[in-house]
Amino acid sequence: MAGGQERILRRRIKSVQSTKKITKAMELIAASRIVKAQARVAAARPYSDQITEVIRNLAAAGAASSNPLLVPRDEVRTVGYVVVTADRGLAGGYNSNVIRAAERDLQARRAEGKEYSLILVGKKAANYFRFRGYTIDAQFAGFSDAPTYENAREVAREVMQRYRDGSIDHVELAYTQFRSVATQRVEVRRFLPLEAAAITEAASTGPQADYEFEPAPGAILDEIVPRYVESRLFAAFLDAAASEHAARQRAMKSATDNADELIKVLVRQMNRARQDSITTEIIEIASGAEALAAAKGGVDLLRDRLVDQDFLGTDPTNLYQSRRTATTE
Repeated sequence: MAGGQERILRRRIKSVQSTKKITKAMELIAASRIVKAQARVAAARPYSDQITEVIRNLAAAGAASSNPLLVPRDEVRTVGYVVVTADRGLAGGYNSNVIRAAERDLQARRAEGKEYSLILVGKKAANYFRFRGYTIDAQFAGFSDAPTYENAREVAREVMQRYRDGSIDHVELAYTQFRSVATQRVEVRRFLPLEAAAITEAASTGPQADYEFEPAPGAILDEIVPRYVESRLFAAFLDAAASEHAARQRAMKSATDNADELIKVLVRQMNRARQDSITTEIIEIASGAEALAAAKGGVDLLRDRLVDQDFLGTDPTNLYQSRRTATTE
Protein backbone atom coordinates (compact mmCIF):
# COMPACT_ATOMS: atom_id res chain seq x y z
CA MET A 1 0.00 0.00 0.00
CA ALA A 2 2.78 2.41 0.94
CA GLY A 3 4.67 1.61 -2.23
CA GLY A 4 1.62 2.39 -4.37
CA GLN A 5 1.14 5.71 -2.57
CA GLU A 6 4.77 6.56 -3.22
CA ARG A 7 4.34 5.96 -6.97
CA ILE A 8 1.24 8.17 -7.05
CA LEU A 9 3.06 11.00 -5.29
CA ARG A 10 6.05 10.68 -7.59
CA ARG A 11 3.75 11.08 -10.64
CA ARG A 12 2.10 14.12 -9.07
CA ILE A 13 5.46 15.73 -8.38
CA LYS A 14 6.49 15.20 -11.98
CA SER A 15 3.21 16.75 -13.20
CA VAL A 16 3.60 19.81 -10.97
CA GLN A 17 7.19 20.25 -12.11
CA SER A 18 6.03 20.26 -15.75
CA THR A 19 3.37 22.87 -14.93
CA LYS A 20 5.96 24.96 -13.11
CA LYS A 21 8.14 25.06 -16.23
CA ILE A 22 5.20 26.37 -18.27
CA THR A 23 4.22 29.06 -15.76
CA LYS A 24 7.84 30.18 -15.40
CA ALA A 25 8.18 30.51 -19.17
CA MET A 26 4.93 32.49 -19.38
CA GLU A 27 6.13 34.76 -16.58
CA LEU A 28 9.36 35.54 -18.45
CA ILE A 29 7.49 36.16 -21.72
CA ALA A 30 5.06 38.55 -20.01
CA ALA A 31 7.94 40.39 -18.33
CA SER A 32 9.66 40.94 -21.68
CA ARG A 33 6.43 42.17 -23.27
CA ILE A 34 5.78 44.68 -20.49
CA VAL A 35 8.92 46.58 -21.49
CA LYS A 36 7.75 46.82 -25.12
CA ALA A 37 4.24 47.84 -24.05
CA GLN A 38 5.60 50.60 -21.81
CA ALA A 39 7.73 51.88 -24.67
CA ARG A 40 4.66 52.00 -26.94
CA VAL A 41 2.67 53.92 -24.32
CA ALA A 42 5.46 56.47 -23.99
CA ALA A 43 5.84 56.75 -27.77
CA ALA A 44 2.11 57.43 -28.31
CA ARG A 45 1.89 60.17 -25.67
CA PRO A 46 3.49 63.02 -27.71
CA TYR A 47 0.99 62.52 -30.56
CA SER A 48 -1.92 62.62 -28.13
CA ASP A 49 -0.56 65.76 -26.47
CA GLN A 50 -0.07 67.55 -29.78
CA ILE A 51 -3.48 66.71 -31.19
CA THR A 52 -5.04 67.85 -27.92
CA GLU A 53 -3.16 71.14 -28.25
CA VAL A 54 -4.47 71.63 -31.79
CA ILE A 55 -8.07 70.99 -30.69
CA ARG A 56 -7.57 73.37 -27.78
CA ASN A 57 -6.51 76.13 -30.16
CA LEU A 58 -9.44 75.43 -32.48
CA ALA A 59 -11.84 75.47 -29.57
CA ALA A 60 -10.42 78.80 -28.42
CA ALA A 61 -11.26 80.13 -31.90
CA GLY A 62 -14.93 79.29 -31.30
CA ALA A 63 -15.25 76.04 -33.25
CA ALA A 64 -16.01 73.68 -30.33
CA SER A 65 -19.75 74.35 -30.20
CA SER A 66 -20.33 73.18 -33.78
CA ASN A 67 -18.99 69.63 -33.59
CA PRO A 68 -21.51 66.92 -32.57
CA LEU A 69 -18.83 64.87 -30.82
CA LEU A 70 -18.29 67.75 -28.38
CA VAL A 71 -21.93 68.62 -27.69
CA PRO A 72 -23.78 66.63 -24.99
CA ARG A 73 -27.28 65.37 -25.79
CA ASP A 74 -30.19 67.01 -24.04
CA GLU A 75 -31.68 63.62 -23.18
CA VAL A 76 -29.66 60.44 -22.69
CA ARG A 77 -31.77 57.42 -23.55
CA THR A 78 -29.07 54.88 -24.51
CA VAL A 79 -25.63 54.54 -22.93
CA GLY A 80 -22.94 52.76 -24.90
CA TYR A 81 -20.11 50.83 -23.27
CA VAL A 82 -16.75 50.15 -24.86
CA VAL A 83 -15.31 47.37 -22.68
CA VAL A 84 -11.64 46.57 -23.28
CA THR A 85 -10.47 43.13 -22.09
CA ALA A 86 -8.01 40.46 -23.20
CA ASP A 87 -8.38 37.64 -25.69
CA ARG A 88 -6.72 35.16 -23.33
CA GLY A 89 -6.94 34.30 -19.66
CA LEU A 90 -4.25 33.33 -17.14
CA ALA A 91 -3.96 36.99 -16.10
CA GLY A 92 -5.34 36.88 -12.58
CA GLY A 93 -8.26 39.24 -12.04
CA TYR A 94 -7.45 41.50 -14.99
CA ASN A 95 -10.47 40.57 -17.13
CA SER A 96 -12.96 40.07 -14.34
CA ASN A 97 -12.18 43.44 -12.74
CA VAL A 98 -12.92 45.37 -15.95
CA ILE A 99 -16.03 43.35 -16.73
CA ARG A 100 -17.49 43.75 -13.25
CA ALA A 101 -16.84 47.49 -13.20
CA ALA A 102 -18.58 47.91 -16.56
CA GLU A 103 -21.47 45.65 -15.52
CA ARG A 104 -22.01 47.58 -12.28
CA ASP A 105 -22.23 50.87 -14.15
CA LEU A 106 -24.51 49.30 -16.78
CA GLN A 107 -26.88 47.95 -14.15
CA ALA A 108 -26.98 51.33 -12.43
CA ARG A 109 -27.95 53.01 -15.73
CA ARG A 110 -30.61 50.38 -16.37
CA ALA A 111 -32.03 51.06 -12.92
CA GLU A 112 -32.43 54.69 -14.03
CA GLY A 113 -34.50 53.52 -17.00
CA LYS A 114 -31.80 53.87 -19.67
CA GLU A 115 -31.02 51.39 -22.43
CA TYR A 116 -27.52 50.06 -23.10
CA SER A 117 -25.34 49.23 -26.06
CA LEU A 118 -22.30 46.99 -25.76
CA ILE A 119 -19.22 47.37 -27.98
CA LEU A 120 -16.76 44.78 -26.74
CA VAL A 121 -13.03 44.47 -27.33
CA GLY A 122 -11.49 41.11 -26.45
CA LYS A 123 -12.86 37.58 -26.38
CA LYS A 124 -13.22 37.47 -22.60
CA ALA A 125 -15.74 40.32 -22.50
CA ALA A 126 -17.69 38.86 -25.43
CA ASN A 127 -17.87 35.42 -23.80
CA TYR A 128 -18.96 36.85 -20.46
CA PHE A 129 -21.76 39.10 -21.71
CA ARG A 130 -22.99 36.58 -24.28
CA PHE A 131 -23.20 33.84 -21.66
CA ARG A 132 -25.33 36.08 -19.42
CA GLY A 133 -27.75 37.02 -22.15
CA TYR A 134 -26.72 40.63 -22.82
CA THR A 135 -27.28 42.14 -26.24
CA ILE A 136 -23.96 42.75 -28.00
CA ASP A 137 -23.99 45.32 -30.80
CA ALA A 138 -20.36 44.94 -31.91
CA GLN A 139 -17.30 42.98 -30.88
CA PHE A 140 -13.64 43.02 -31.83
CA ALA A 141 -10.91 40.54 -30.96
CA GLY A 142 -7.47 39.30 -31.89
CA PHE A 143 -5.26 42.26 -30.95
CA SER A 144 -5.53 42.73 -27.17
CA ASP A 145 -1.86 42.04 -26.38
CA ALA A 146 -0.41 44.07 -29.30
CA PRO A 147 -2.95 46.64 -30.59
CA THR A 148 -2.26 48.85 -33.59
CA TYR A 149 -3.60 52.26 -34.49
CA GLU A 150 -5.68 50.68 -37.24
CA ASN A 151 -7.43 48.54 -34.61
CA ALA A 152 -8.27 51.68 -32.63
CA ARG A 153 -9.48 53.40 -35.81
CA GLU A 154 -11.81 50.50 -36.61
CA VAL A 155 -13.39 50.48 -33.15
CA ALA A 156 -13.59 54.29 -33.01
CA ARG A 157 -15.32 54.36 -36.39
CA GLU A 158 -18.00 52.00 -35.09
CA VAL A 159 -18.51 54.04 -31.92
CA MET A 160 -18.64 57.42 -33.67
CA GLN A 161 -21.05 56.12 -36.31
CA ARG A 162 -23.47 54.90 -33.65
CA TYR A 163 -23.13 58.18 -31.77
CA ARG A 164 -23.75 60.32 -34.84
CA ASP A 165 -26.81 58.39 -36.01
CA GLY A 166 -28.42 58.70 -32.58
CA SER A 167 -28.45 55.03 -31.58
CA ILE A 168 -26.15 55.96 -28.67
CA ASP A 169 -26.46 59.19 -26.68
CA HIS A 170 -23.54 58.71 -24.31
CA VAL A 171 -20.48 56.42 -24.37
CA GLU A 172 -18.47 55.09 -21.43
CA LEU A 173 -15.03 53.52 -21.84
CA ALA A 174 -14.07 50.70 -19.45
CA TYR A 175 -10.42 49.66 -19.46
CA THR A 176 -7.42 49.18 -17.17
CA GLN A 177 -5.11 52.15 -16.80
CA PHE A 178 -1.43 51.24 -16.59
CA ARG A 179 0.48 53.21 -13.97
CA SER A 180 3.40 50.93 -13.22
CA VAL A 181 4.31 47.26 -13.29
CA ALA A 182 2.90 46.91 -9.78
CA THR A 183 -0.10 49.24 -10.11
CA GLN A 184 -2.99 49.16 -12.59
CA ARG A 185 -6.41 50.68 -12.02
CA VAL A 186 -9.75 49.94 -13.67
CA GLU A 187 -11.32 53.03 -15.20
CA VAL A 188 -14.90 53.60 -16.38
CA ARG A 189 -14.84 57.10 -17.82
CA ARG A 190 -16.75 59.23 -20.26
CA PHE A 191 -15.66 58.75 -23.84
CA LEU A 192 -18.32 60.50 -25.95
CA PRO A 193 -19.21 63.28 -26.08
CA LEU A 194 -15.68 64.51 -25.52
CA GLU A 195 -15.17 66.59 -22.43
CA ALA A 196 -14.89 70.07 -23.88
CA ALA A 197 -13.70 71.54 -20.57
CA ALA A 198 -10.66 69.25 -20.53
CA ILE A 199 -9.88 70.03 -24.17
CA THR A 200 -10.23 73.80 -23.92
CA GLU A 201 -8.26 73.97 -20.69
CA ALA A 202 -5.09 75.98 -21.23
CA ALA A 203 -1.93 73.91 -21.47
CA SER A 204 0.12 76.53 -19.66
CA THR A 205 -0.33 79.87 -17.90
CA GLY A 206 2.12 81.64 -20.23
CA PRO A 207 1.30 83.65 -23.33
CA GLN A 208 -0.61 81.81 -26.06
CA ALA A 209 0.02 82.10 -29.80
CA ASP A 210 -2.61 83.71 -32.01
CA TYR A 211 -3.31 81.42 -34.98
CA GLU A 212 -4.98 82.14 -38.28
CA PHE A 213 -6.80 79.07 -39.61
CA GLU A 214 -7.35 78.17 -43.23
CA PRO A 215 -9.93 76.74 -43.88
CA ALA A 216 -12.34 77.76 -41.12
CA PRO A 217 -11.73 76.41 -37.60
CA GLY A 218 -14.96 74.41 -37.70
CA ALA A 219 -13.93 72.54 -40.85
CA ILE A 220 -10.52 71.73 -39.38
CA LEU A 221 -12.11 70.61 -36.13
CA ASP A 222 -14.42 68.22 -37.98
CA GLU A 223 -11.31 66.49 -39.34
CA ILE A 224 -9.25 66.62 -36.15
CA VAL A 225 -11.82 65.47 -33.59
CA PRO A 226 -12.17 61.94 -35.08
CA ARG A 227 -8.38 61.62 -34.97
CA TYR A 228 -8.50 62.71 -31.35
CA VAL A 229 -11.13 60.07 -30.57
CA GLU A 230 -8.96 57.44 -32.25
CA SER A 231 -5.88 58.55 -30.34
CA ARG A 232 -7.72 58.38 -27.01
CA LEU A 233 -8.96 54.90 -27.79
CA PHE A 234 -5.51 53.80 -28.98
CA ALA A 235 -3.99 55.10 -25.73
CA ALA A 236 -6.57 53.06 -23.79
CA PHE A 237 -5.69 49.98 -25.84
CA LEU A 238 -1.99 50.44 -25.11
CA ASP A 239 -2.68 50.91 -21.40
CA ALA A 240 -4.83 47.79 -21.40
CA ALA A 241 -2.15 45.74 -23.20
CA ALA A 242 0.54 46.79 -20.73
CA SER A 243 -1.81 46.07 -17.82
CA GLU A 244 -2.60 42.64 -19.26
CA HIS A 245 1.07 41.70 -19.47
CA ALA A 246 1.73 42.99 -15.95
CA ALA A 247 -1.25 41.06 -14.57
CA ARG A 248 -0.18 37.89 -16.39
CA GLN A 249 3.37 38.21 -15.07
CA ARG A 250 2.09 38.49 -11.49
CA ALA A 251 -0.33 35.60 -11.97
CA MET A 252 2.32 33.33 -13.46
CA LYS A 253 4.83 34.24 -10.75
CA SER A 254 2.24 33.38 -8.13
CA ALA A 255 1.52 30.10 -9.91
CA THR A 256 5.23 29.27 -10.04
CA ASP A 257 5.64 30.01 -6.32
CA ASN A 258 2.60 27.88 -5.52
CA ALA A 259 4.05 25.05 -7.60
CA ASP A 260 7.28 25.25 -5.58
CA GLU A 261 5.34 25.03 -2.32
CA LEU A 262 3.22 22.15 -3.60
CA ILE A 263 6.33 20.24 -4.69
CA LYS A 264 7.80 20.64 -1.20
CA VAL A 265 4.61 19.29 0.38
CA LEU A 266 4.45 16.35 -2.02
CA VAL A 267 8.12 15.52 -1.49
CA ARG A 268 7.54 15.42 2.27
CA GLN A 269 4.54 13.16 1.79
CA MET A 270 6.52 10.91 -0.54
CA ASN A 271 9.40 10.66 1.94
CA ARG A 272 6.91 9.82 4.67
CA ALA A 273 5.36 7.14 2.46
CA ARG A 274 8.82 5.75 1.66
CA GLN A 275 9.66 5.71 5.36
CA ASP A 276 6.42 3.90 6.11
CA SER A 277 7.24 1.38 3.40
CA ILE A 278 10.72 0.78 4.82
CA THR A 279 9.31 0.47 8.35
CA THR A 280 6.74 -2.05 7.13
CA GLU A 281 9.45 -4.12 5.45
CA ILE A 282 11.60 -4.05 8.60
CA ILE A 283 8.63 -5.16 10.68
CA GLU A 284 7.91 -8.00 8.25
CA ILE A 285 11.55 -9.12 8.35
CA ALA A 286 11.62 -8.99 12.13
CA SER A 287 8.34 -10.89 12.34
CA GLY A 288 9.71 -13.52 9.98
CA ALA A 289 12.86 -13.85 12.04
CA GLU A 290 10.82 -14.23 15.22
CA ALA A 291 8.68 -16.87 13.53
CA LEU A 292 11.78 -18.77 12.44
CA ALA A 293 13.22 -18.47 15.91
CA ALA A 294 9.98 -19.74 17.40
CA ALA A 295 9.93 -22.64 14.94
CA LYS A 296 13.56 -23.48 15.76
CA GLY A 297 12.71 -23.37 19.45
CA GLY A 298 9.88 -25.87 18.87
CA VAL A 299 12.24 -28.26 17.07
CA ASP A 300 14.74 -28.04 19.93
CA LEU A 301 11.99 -28.74 22.46
CA LEU A 302 10.85 -31.81 20.53
CA ARG A 303 14.42 -33.08 20.34
CA ASP A 304 14.86 -32.64 24.09
CA ARG A 305 11.70 -34.60 24.76
CA LEU A 306 12.86 -37.41 22.48
CA VAL A 307 16.17 -37.50 24.28
CA ASP A 308 14.40 -37.74 27.60
CA GLN A 309 12.41 -40.71 26.32
CA ASP A 310 15.60 -42.35 24.93
CA PHE A 311 14.25 -42.39 21.41
CA LEU A 312 17.14 -40.63 19.71
CA GLY A 313 19.64 -43.38 20.61
CA THR A 314 17.48 -46.10 19.07
CA ASP A 315 17.87 -47.12 15.49
CA PRO A 316 14.84 -45.97 13.52
CA THR A 317 14.28 -49.47 12.11
CA ASN A 318 14.30 -51.11 15.53
CA LEU A 319 12.10 -48.31 16.85
CA TYR A 320 9.58 -48.98 14.08
CA GLN A 321 9.67 -52.75 14.73
CA SER A 322 9.30 -52.32 18.48
CA ARG A 323 6.30 -50.05 17.96
CA ARG A 324 4.79 -52.61 15.53
CA THR A 325 5.33 -55.46 18.04
CA ALA A 326 3.77 -53.44 20.76
CA THR A 327 0.81 -52.71 18.57
CA THR A 328 0.36 -56.40 17.66
CA GLU A 329 0.39 -57.49 21.28
